[in-house]
Amino acid sequence: MALNEHTRSIIEVAARAADDKLAENISAVDVGDRLGITDAFLMASAETERQVNAVVDAIEKALSEELGLKPARREGQGEGRWVLLDYLDVVIHVQHQEDREFYALDRLWSDCPAVELPDLGSKDGAA
Repeated sequence: MALNEHTRSIIEVAARAADDKLAENISAVDVGDRLGITDAFLMASAETERQVNAVVDAIEKALSEELGLKPARREGQGEGRWVLLDYLDVVIHVQHQEDREFYALDRLWSDCPAVELPDLGSKDGAA
C-alpha cells in the first residue's frame, strides 16, 4: 500500500526533528498492509534516557508547529527507555539503544516495505 501525503509528511517532519537531536538509526516502515490500526512506524534510538526524552520532545514540538498535530497517545515518557507516540497514521518509537537492539523492531517488521526518508544531517540518518 502506498502511503498518502499526510502520512509521509508526518514521517518526514518527525525524522528531521529526531535527526536534529542526534537520534540514531532512524528508519520507517509501511505497516499498513499488516496492521489495520496504523499506516507506518517511525523508529529512532538514542544513547541515554535523557536523549530519548529530548528526541521525543523535539518530535512532538515539530509535529505540533509544522502540522498542527498532537499525539493521540504517549507511552513510556517517564522511564525514557522506550517512548511511543501514537499519531494514528504513524506510530513513532524512540528507544534507548539497548532496548532497540533487544526488542529488534526492525527485524520484526523487516518483511514490510521500508519508507524512504528525507536526507538527514546526522551521520546515521541516511536511509
